[in-house]
Amino acid sequence: MKIVILERNSVGTDVSVDCIGDFGEVTAYYNTVTVEEVRERVKDADIVIANKSPLNEETLKDAPNVKLICEFATGFDNCDLVYCKSRGIKVTNVVDYCTAMVAQHTFAMALALSEKLPHYDNYVKSGEYSAQDRFSNFDIPFLELEGKTWGIVGMGNIGRRVAKIATAFGCKVIFYSVTGKSTCQDYPQVDFDTLLAESDFLSLHCPLSDLTRNLIDEKALKKMKKSAVLINVARGKVVDNAALYEALVNGEIAAAGLDVVENEPLEQSNPLSKLKDSNKLIITPHLAWASVEARTRCVQEAHENIAAFLRGECRNVVNP
Repeated sequence: MKIVILERNSVGTDVSVDCIGDFGEVTAYYNTVTVEEVRERVKDADIVIANKSPLNEETLKDAPNVKLICEFATGFDNCDLVYCKSRGIKVTNVVDYCTAMVAQHTFAMALALSEKLPHYDNYVKSGEYSAQDRFSNFDIPFLELEGKTWGIVGMGNIGRRVAKIATAFGCKVIFYSVTGKSTCQDYPQVDFDTLLAESDFLSLHCPLSDLTRNLIDEKALKKMKKSAVLINVARGKVVDNAALYEALVNGEIAAAGLDVVENEPLEQSNPLSKLKDSNKLIITPHLAWASVEARTRCVQEAHENIAAFLRGECRNVVNP
């Protein structure tokens, strides 16, 4: 078997991918971006492992031997599933490998923003704390999570973990199902307008689709509380970045924590790049999933997907 890893660095060079060699000859590329690079690198492959590289008719038409595409990710929007199915190419993803880390990062950002930690850290390090004549300083008010309403879009594995943690903090949890098909009975399901109006914290854990693209737009942001904190650890295009910038600048919501933005890496043309106040906006570089443990699990799960495929089993196949 000839196996090509198109984006070796997507799981980090500190995590080994040697186990993939159990199945054949492996060629690994640090990164693969362009259509031309993908087409050239997969042309002799039997199995392709990718993350963001485009895998569609344009890049796969000259790769007659490809039988399996393994995502080093849960998302698979880089793959044309219809085309792959027409070719008999199975596409697999990895699931639930980073749930704990994404949930942890959700609260890391929410707590930093709600407690104004950037301000108070800078206050101490600037020397202002040492120069004052009292033991404490709380010049910018901050509030407890207990008793607040935590709204969730996307009650999958990550959404449910966030809901449990929020409950442990003493929050009331509500959620909105984009498709209306959620079977979750553990928390109240509400309509979108209610979610926006009632949430003190609103965290996004949904996939990107026609239903969720720009779900949080200017109209939605205007329906939120002025004291609300928005957290997006889903996909960047679920939030209209220009509308969010205006909402933050104009005080329509209090703060936002983003691990994802519309186009990655963050472009200087994105108005959010101009907002330097970390008490209003924290942006991390799409790392919520990327603990050492999670990245190790990601590789192991891809290994198991390949092993299952070679046994004739359907494991994590997204285009059956």
